[in-house]
Amino acid sequence: MVDAMEHRTTDTEMSEVTAPPPPLQVPDDNNNVRGLLTLARQLISQGKPSQALQAVVMAMRTKGGDQAVFQSLHRARELYLNRLQENTAVDHLASLFAECAIAEAQPFLAEQTPLNVGASSLSAESDVHVHSILAETGRTQIVLDAFSDGSSFICLQCGGLVSNHRKDEHYAYWCGKP
Repeated sequence: MVDAMEHRTTDTEMSEVTAPPPPLQVPDDNNNVRGLLTLARQLISQGKPSQALQAVVMAMRTKGGDQAVFQSLHRARELYLNRLQENTAVDHLASLFAECAIAEAQPFLAEQTPLNVGASSLSAESDVHVHSILAETGRTQIVLDAFSDGSSFICLQCGGLVSNHRKDEHYAYWCGKP
């Protein structure tokens, strides 16, 4: 009989040892995660992105552990680098288009600009540096930028840098000569 009693005790002990662990407290974890994400949104609206990131990382760690944090941060890094490369490619393409437009416009300007009459070796740009009001006051780079991107021209009558959009008004009200 003692053997039977020991056998029952052993079975009871075994069932206690092999019993499944208590269920995870998912509702509390979900509430914690929800609270951390709400805090992160508040911190973003307050202009505190670093603290908001910490709250998001804590929420990710609560739900998925360190591996989830690592995967998310790695994915964010990949997205950032891809966008950076895309922006660099777009900027490079835009500068190529600008160079082509300038190259196309310069022969056209050289043919039509009276600055080059009688002086074939001088370009319109170099002559503009001398006669432009901005160049005379030491702001030559402004003249170069506006002239090279084609958004403005140098008025031959007054030497002013004029937007192409205001060409007619400039001649009508400022210089009086089209």
